[in-house]
Amino acid sequence: MREKLKRRIFPLVASIGLLLVGMFTTTLGPTWTGKAEWALPYDLWGTLIATVRLVHGNVGGLYTQPTGLVSLPGAAIILLPCAAVIAAAGLSLQIPGPHNLHPPVWLLAGPYEIALCCVTLFAADALAEQLGVTKWKRGLLAVASAVALWNVSARWGHPEDAVAVGLLLYAVLALGRSRTALAGWLAGAAVCVQPLVLLALPMLLAPLPWRRMPAFLVRSALPSAVLLGVAALANWHATYTSVTSQPNSPVINHPTAWTSLAPHLSNTNVAAGPARLATIVLACCCALAVRRRWLAQAETAGTGSWPPSLLADVLWWAALALALRSFFEPVMVSYYPWPVLAVALIPAATLRWIRLVAASVLAGGLTAAAQGSSHSVWVWWVPLVIGLAGMLALSRPRVGHAADRSTELTPTASPETV
Repeated sequence: MREKLKRRIFPLVASIGLLLVGMFTTTLGPTWTGKAEWALPYDLWGTLIATVRLVHGNVGGLYTQPTGLVSLPGAAIILLPCAAVIAAAGLSLQIPGPHNLHPPVWLLAGPYEIALCCVTLFAADALAEQLGVTKWKRGLLAVASAVALWNVSARWGHPEDAVAVGLLLYAVLALGRSRTALAGWLAGAAVCVQPLVLLALPMLLAPLPWRRMPAFLVRSALPSAVLLGVAALANWHATYTSVTSQPNSPVINHPTAWTSLAPHLSNTNVAAGPARLATIVLACCCALAVRRRWLAQAETAGTGSWPPSLLADVLWWAALALALRSFFEPVMVSYYPWPVLAVALIPAATLRWIRLVAASVLAGGLTAAAQGSSHSVWVWWVPLVIGLAGMLALSRPRVGHAADRSTELTPTASPETV
């Protein structure tokens, strides 16, 4: 255990720092600046309500108001331990606001969901180790990743996004070690927690021989099919409506250049589902474009680990696929760019110091800029898209250069990931 902690000391320290900063910026920070109300992530409350309903066996209430849940059931399942304690203690889940300035439930739910989000930090460090990234670069990677992770954890309260991306990264790591079955199950767990990772799934399939794809796809789909089937049996209408329409409000959140093209629903909402299906198709086209090159490298590796150049390239293309959401989403929320930053920082760590430092600074800047309140497409969305494109440019690995040379000097990581 001591050796495992020593190997993961950077993400461990970064996790502790994020937990302290996250709890401070949501509670004491606003109080010290003269605000009466804590700055809490309201989005978390709906998911907590859905999870407490699961604790009480009310599966049919998973997608009924006021949960507002539009993800797959895994988003609620990951909060079950916390929700069980909340239910046992009888803590109120009243939405924070003028009549609930300091909800005690946050002191329990906050540390739990922030710590849960930190799985991404450990997954990124394990991949960096596999790529042969040097010690201090891994330290900077952990710090930059934690700074960006504040957005999705403490600020907006969406641990399902972080857990899904963390599981996706572990799936890439398993593939890189030729553990295809494990990778399929990890990808399946990621999808049922937050389907946004479907965008990156074609990048995991592309390096595989055709004969391995059916089993991988079955493992990737089975967890979601089972959980969604149970929810649909309990309440078909609510489940179908929430999962397929994916409503979002351009009035509350940020409109994009594609808002006017999205199907309009009631209460000024638009349906984001059709656009997301289109981006998945585009991600599949990207995977087909690079499949031949990747397949040749994977077959050369045989049953051994992938060459670092292939692993870094897969990670970069996965980041590009995740960026398609921000590029083509009809309505954006401030935490949507985070998955791109989390994944793109890893291949950036295989490059020269100046590239990693620049990518880290840009990730922090995009995280701060995403918190802006403007609803202007030109003021908020366009600069964000340009910044994400710059992030991808900075992190683009040079095949056969940095990653391969670094592993010549660094021993291959052991099979353990944490």
